[in-house]
Amino acid sequence: MTQTLTETLRPASPAELRDILADAARDGAKLALRGGGSKRHIGRAEPAATVLSLGGLSGVVDYDPAELVLTVRAGTPLAEIEALLAERNQMLAFAPFDHAPLFGEPAGAATIGGVIAAGVAGPLRLMAGSARDHLLGFHAVSGRGEAFIGGAKVVKNVTGYDLPKLMAGSWGRLAALTELTVKVLPRPALRLTRLVRGLAPAEAVALMARVMGSAAEVSAAAHVPASAAHGGAPVTALLLSGFPPSVASRARLLDDLTGGACDAAGLENAESDAFWQAVACPVALPADLPLWRLAIASGKAAALIAELGLAPSAYLLDWAGGLVWLASDLPAETVRAAAAAAQGHATLVRAGEAMRETVPALPPREPAVAALEERVRRAFDPAGLFETGRF
Repeated sequence: MTQTLTETLRPASPAELRDILADAARDGAKLALRGGGSKRHIGRAEPAATVLSLGGLSGVVDYDPAELVLTVRAGTPLAEIEALLAERNQMLAFAPFDHAPLFGEPAGAATIGGVIAAGVAGPLRLMAGSARDHLLGFHAVSGRGEAFIGGAKVVKNVTGYDLPKLMAGSWGRLAALTELTVKVLPRPALRLTRLVRGLAPAEAVALMARVMGSAAEVSAAAHVPASAAHGGAPVTALLLSGFPPSVASRARLLDDLTGGACDAAGLENAESDAFWQAVACPVALPADLPLWRLAIASGKAAALIAELGLAPSAYLLDWAGGLVWLASDLPAETVRAAAAAAQGHATLVRAGEAMRETVPALPPREPAVAALEERVRRAFDPAGLFETGRF
C-alpha cells in the first residue's frame, strides 16, 4: 500500500500553518492533511497532493484534572495523552484507538487530531458517546488561510454554531486542526469483563440487547465468533465498570440475566483492557482481505451475517451488534447493499490500491446530503485546497 506524494510540509506553529495554507490557496495547490499517518491508507491515493504534516504542533497546552478538561495541540500522539491521563487515573471516555496495526504497522503513530478528525471511538462508545461528544473546543485554520475557534473549554460557555460537532469526523476536508480541548473522565477502579461462550450470532445479539436494556449498566458488549484466545469458541463479552461493590452487585444481576451462563471469574482490569483493545482494533481478522466497518441497527446483525454467509473467522461484533468488523473479498456492492438493508452503512477501511481507486472509502450519500456537504466544504475551503480525491 504505497502512496507517492510530491513533498511534505511540517509547520512548527499555527502562524506558519496559516502562511502555508494561504500560499497554497493562492497557488491552487492541493494539501493532504496528516497527523501521524496511521490512517493514510484509508481512501484513494493522493499522488498530486503535498502532505501537510501537523506532527510539529504537539504538546499539552493545559490539563486540569479536577475539572476533567485537557487542552492539547492537534499533533500530540494519542499514546502520550493516554499515558498522561493514566497517571491521574483518568481516560478518554470514547476509547479511541490506533489504526496503524490494521495495516501491519506498529502502534504509536495516531495523534489526537487524527482521532478527532476521523471520529474514532472504541467499544465504550456504546455508553460514553462518540469523539464528537467529548470535543469541547478547537483552534483551526481554514482553507482560506484564516485561523478560527469553535466551542470553548467549558460547556456552559459555548454559544452559536456547534462547530466541534462538525469538525469531528470531517476527515481533514474542512480545516487543519491545531489545538483541541476534550473532556476526560475518571478511570473506573474496576473493569470486569464477563464472558458467555458458545452462542450463535442470533443468540449473542439477543443476549446483548437484553443486558443493555437492563439495570446492569453494561459499559460495552461484543461478540467474537472465533476467539483464538479462548480456544476458538465463540465468546460474547460484557463489560462492567465502576467501584468494586457496584460492579459486584451488577455482576450478580448479569448472572440472573444470562441464566448463570457467564464465566465465574471473568477478566479484570489489565486483562479486560487488553481484550477490549483487541475488539477495538481487530488485527485478528484476516489481514490479506479487504476490511470493512459496518455501522448498522444492532438488531439486524444476525440477519446480515446470515445474508452474507460469513464464516466465524471473517467478522466480529462490537457495540452490542451495532458495529460489524468484516474481512471479506465479497463485492463492494454486496457489502454496502447488506449494510443498507440493515439500516446502516459500510466504510472501506483496508484494501489494495486497485480496489481503493474504484471503491470510495466512505459510504455514498443521498443526493440532498451530498449537496449539503458540498456547500459546507466550500464555506470552509472555497478553493478546494483539501479536495485531494482521497474520498
